[in-house]
Amino acid sequence: MRNSSRGAVDPFIVMDVMEAARAAEEAGRHIIHMEVGQPSSPAPAHARAVLAETMKSDPLGYTVALGLPALRQRIARLYGEWYDVDLDPARVVVTPGSSGGFILAFTAMFDAGDRVALGMPGYPSYRQILKALDLVPVEVPAKPENGYQLVPGDLAGVDYQGLMMASPANPTGTMLDRAELGAMIETCQANGAAFLSDEIYHGIEYDKRAVTALELSDDVCVINSFSKYFSMTGWRVGWLVLPERMVRQVERLAQNLFICPPHAAQVAALAAMDCGEELQDNLAVYAKNRQLMLDGLPKAGFDRIAPPDGAFYVYADVSHLTDDSRAFAAEILDKAGVAVTPGLDFDPERGHGTLRFSYARSSADIEEGLARLAQFMKCRG
Repeated sequence: MRNSSRGAVDPFIVMDVMEAARAAEEAGRHIIHMEVGQPSSPAPAHARAVLAETMKSDPLGYTVALGLPALRQRIARLYGEWYDVDLDPARVVVTPGSSGGFILAFTAMFDAGDRVALGMPGYPSYRQILKALDLVPVEVPAKPENGYQLVPGDLAGVDYQGLMMASPANPTGTMLDRAELGAMIETCQANGAAFLSDEIYHGIEYDKRAVTALELSDDVCVINSFSKYFSMTGWRVGWLVLPERMVRQVERLAQNLFICPPHAAQVAALAAMDCGEELQDNLAVYAKNRQLMLDGLPKAGFDRIAPPDGAFYVYADVSHLTDDSRAFAAEILDKAGVAVTPGLDFDPERGHGTLRFSYARSSADIEEGLARLAQFMKCRG
């Protein structure tokens, strides 16, 4: 039996780092996890309690493909609360995580061979999902002086039928303000292309508020998730906001590809949306960790960084320290017991000289990790 060319995608390197860290822990080592964007906090306590109570009387069978109506309505209400956007719940589609949202959106919006522009560095699964769907990822280098975010001039001469952007971004945590995001939407739409906005880190912001693409246009596709702000990574529940004309097409695809999102996760997600105090407590931890990183990484020798506006990552230029970020990350794991992600995941061209540090864990872990990194760099000389 032969393998398909569509399945010949690159590995998600951070998952390989996680496996190496797991093996080290199994061998008895204490590893500090700065590699994965996973909150150390669980799903909100009220959400878990509601699900436990629901399971006593509800078999949690299939839901409709678009998701629980009450959850779609509550997500729509969130846009009024956070952004003052009046959103019709009929435009909301609940998905099996943001990954399911990407698959549905890409499949509904593009035909085989269509070209989708992506900024580099960027979330690696964008390009791998596109490749698996016989679409063409067009990776456009973003400049450090622009916070590694694309600006309209970067797209001059680029042939694309879609553009994916993220703000706050992974791996940098940098954000676009209203004017910058508006300029990118306008540039994209003037080219006759579809604009997709990855907003899964919304809610995790520090000195300024994240702007949703829906504040600027209804003719966009927004992808979001309960994984990050709501601390529900393993629950696999997210959502899309679509132009009205696309909803039925996405619904048909969802019926056939996924049947429905996980019912239990939807129940918990609905309850999680009313756990603001606990979620803000989590945000306070991220804010403390962010400051620890901004202070501690330069002292350890990682001083070429893009200060993050949101999310929980710091992206560092380490090209003066190595030209092989994967080997460097392996050395840090082996000698310092700190797991970090090589930049090759996010930028195949320039990622040989970058690392991503996540600060989603507890503050005690971040402090210990920074101390280990400082000692590692001191010994490395």
